[in-house]
Amino acid sequence: MFDVITIGSATMDVFVECEDANIVSVYSKNKKSEFMSYPYGAKVEISDFASNVGGGGVNTAVNFANLGLKTSAIFKIGDDIYSDGVLESFKTTNVDLSNKIQDPDDSTGFSIILVSFQGDRTVLAHRGANAHIKKTDINFEAIKNSKLLYIAPLNGDSNKVLDDIVNFARDNNVYVCFNAGTTSIKRGFNYLKKILETAQIVVMNKEEASMATQIQVRPDTREVKYSEELIHPDIKEMFKKLKVCDYQVIVITDGGRGAYAYDGHQYYYCPVFDGPVVSTLGAGDAFASTFCAALARTNADIGKSLMMASVNSAGVVSQFGAAKGLLTFEEIESKLQEKADYTFQITK
Repeated sequence: MFDVITIGSATMDVFVECEDANIVSVYSKNKKSEFMSYPYGAKVEISDFASNVGGGGVNTAVNFANLGLKTSAIFKIGDDIYSDGVLESFKTTNVDLSNKIQDPDDSTGFSIILVSFQGDRTVLAHRGANAHIKKTDINFEAIKNSKLLYIAPLNGDSNKVLDDIVNFARDNNVYVCFNAGTTSIKRGFNYLKKILETAQIVVMNKEEASMATQIQVRPDTREVKYSEELIHPDIKEMFKKLKVCDYQVIVITDGGRGAYAYDGHQYYYCPVFDGPVVSTLGAGDAFASTFCAALARTNADIGKSLMMASVNSAGVVSQFGAAKGLLTFEEIESKLQEKADYTFQITK
């Protein structure tokens, strides 16, 4: 029996950092958008370069195992040089690979990550085999014999198996942590609601939550300073729409502003844990999977779990590589003890 099984993507990630990258902000009355730009038609020099294995299914499996949970991963790869790299990366982990899916006629997922001087990134992704997981590929018996099913974003045709796996988990009393991706969200809220109803823990970033609920976060105006409130009222409205069952905890991450949670009774806010930012890729995976594991460790202490997730996420963003910088629970506890003034807040 496994403590947790993850299902999601596996990719070879190539990180590219360039000092000539610009961040362009575009404002309207009700929306702010940011874009990364490069000089058009120019040959742009790279200032830093690295390659690592990533993907939501891989990143979270490695983190769960590093936190001491008996972990297996369901992901699909091809049979090429990139799949060799993916499998090689697991040799230093305790992740069980008996449930991996390998198709010699498909290509392994590949991503180019453009990193800004602020540490944020734009990802150019080739989904490859990640988009082709079929129901017949999945070992449902392994899911049945696990305590938690962690569902990372499933892309392309792989999203078609989402109904089957969440219904199976529900019917077999397997807890579900659902990290919604854009493919699921784009299918509409009525579809998403059926998935949400099966999940005990739901994690989205603010942009995904906005897309799912069709609620925009309004910027400050001369008359109203939303930013002075602990949690933006529009984010509270997102929570109310996303929480479709009493037994759920909903989490919305907000990049450098921290993260929020809602249990149906009160709202929680946790700021980011201070540290250097090299690349934000993998921060969301580390945060979501640590939060899930911490809930069990802390007897469902939501605030403490948010803090633990933030500490581990800070370790990831301090290095290139979506699964680099991960901490054990003992290391997380040590960092929290060192920074005793770091805490969360609760509001109604």
